[in-house]
Amino acid sequence: MRRILYYVHQSLDGFIEGPNGEFDWAQLGPELSDYSLSLAERSDTFLYGRTVWTMMASYWPEAESMDPDEHALAFAPIWRTTPKVVLSTTLESAPWETRIVRTAAEIGAIKEEPGRDILLTGSASVAGALAELGLLDEYHVVVHPVLLGGGKPVHAALGRRTLRLVETRPFDGRTVLLRHDVD
Repeated sequence: MRRILYYVHQSLDGFIEGPNGEFDWAQLGPELSDYSLSLAERSDTFLYGRTVWTMMASYWPEAESMDPDEHALAFAPIWRTTPKVVLSTTLESAPWETRIVRTAAEIGAIKEEPGRDILLTGSASVAGALAELGLLDEYHVVVHPVLLGGGKPVHAALGRRTLRLVETRPFDGRTVLLRHDVD
């Protein structure tokens, strides 16, 4: 069965965005870029909530012309051609090989389909809904050296969950990966 990987960037104090919704603090160096690309290559479906989908769709289709760094040059073609799923109750349609689902349970059916892993990027509310249903298999949390002092927490308020630490790794001398499997 396919696995759902939750890949998220968080501040040291546990937020995925600042008090005003800002996400200008994440630092993507070459090592973290390589890791991010390896997760994308391991997956054949990208999964988003509506907010992250909107952010991704506003940048990646034209990334090479807007910010031609090495990561953008490598990831933009992958993003454009990889099928995407958006969990949203409000989005009516979406381009770029995107399927819209209305409930987290529908993602469970997608997980049962043949294929490689499904990569959920950001989208803490989607991650919480999937965790509640027992659909998340791996957490790939990258901790950045910034204190935001508030904002949106990386994890939804769920009951206690026990995870198994399978890897820690520093990237670029500034961020740290915490990778956990769900027991």
